[in-house]
Amino acid sequence: MNIGESFIGSGPNAAHINVMIGARSGPVGSAWAGALSSPTKGHLPYMVVLQPGVPVKPMTAFINKADLRGETHENMTWGPAQAGVAKGVQECLLEGILPREAENEWCVIAAVWVNWSAADADEVFDNNYRAAKGAVTAAMRNEPSLDTVRAAATAVHNPFYTPRAK
Repeated sequence: MNIGESFIGSGPNAAHINVMIGARSGPVGSAWAGALSSPTKGHLPYMVVLQPGVPVKPMTAFINKADLRGETHENMTWGPAQAGVAKGVQECLLEGILPREAENEWCVIAAVWVNWSAADADEVFDNNYRAAKGAVTAAMRNEPSLDTVRAAATAVHNPFYTPRAK
């Protein structure tokens, strides 16, 4: 199992994606099947497609981390965010970031944050494309390195909180 994360952009059109990548016959495959067969109110997992009827390879499940809230948010999630994830994952296979056997033997779970205030479809698409590609790349390279984690631990922060210096 490979696990990756990427956060791209700022404000309501930013993208935050977590991925799990692995064999269909392993724990990622079991989680993938379970996720697609277990929708809950506001969370409707679905297969990522490049175009209607053309799913991404490896097969990728889109899991929305933010519950769906209204037509604009639903459209931003199902439209540009999903399309960005599709392009990012597919490029990773085509460029060799994912190994050849991933095409038909692996699957990807993409947990995707789309802000309820997202409003710029092109920015949502671009940020999700770059975040998906970044998360898959990080997963396959086992990034971040321990040195990167060690350095980041000295200045913990995120877009929503920065601790006061002590």
